[in-house]
Amino acid sequence: MTGDFQEEKNPFSLFARWFAEAEASEINDPNAMTVATVDEDGLPDARIVLMKDYDEQGFVFYTNTQSAKGQELKAHPKAALVFHWKSLRRQVRVRGLVSPVSEAEADAYFDSRPRDSRIGAWASQQSRPLESRFALEKAVASYAAQYAIGRVPRPPHWSGYRIAPLSIEFWQDRPFRLHDRLKFMRETVDAPFTTSRLYP
Repeated sequence: MTGDFQEEKNPFSLFARWFAEAEASEINDPNAMTVATVDEDGLPDARIVLMKDYDEQGFVFYTNTQSAKGQELKAHPKAALVFHWKSLRRQVRVRGLVSPVSEAEADAYFDSRPRDSRIGAWASQQSRPLESRFALEKAVASYAAQYAIGRVPRPPHWSGYRIAPLSIEFWQDRPFRLHDRLKFMRETVDAPFTTSRLYP
């Protein structure tokens, strides 16, 4: 991989190669990534979500926009991501600016989800207190009856976010903790990346 680090100039090409290898290697959810945000007091918050798309514009995931992460991203539209592929002994770290996906993108992805997941998006008041499991099941049954026929529309509070990277770091495990680390950086999302190696 050292040779790849030396030759690769485009972080998205390197990510695409690593992600393809992770898809072939990881037992579960190679698209799982930790998303870190901060709350109104500046206290970090992190959770694992599933990346649903990526390209040179950034990395995309979907959620209830009224959730804790949705509210934190609304107040502070910056985030950090971490992919950890244990089977390959690799990590990718991303830091960047966050923006909502378009309505068309959100609609298209929502319509691609299993019907029960679309019902669940209506029933779940994500991150808010839940009095009992029965209350959730009752809400699911209510919305399932409401949308028993025809298309389940996307809730107005459900959409996606795109993290446009300002930095992307690739980490490869090496013997004796002498890991390979290559970092791509840029000042703005429209600027070209520069690269640097980092000590382990």
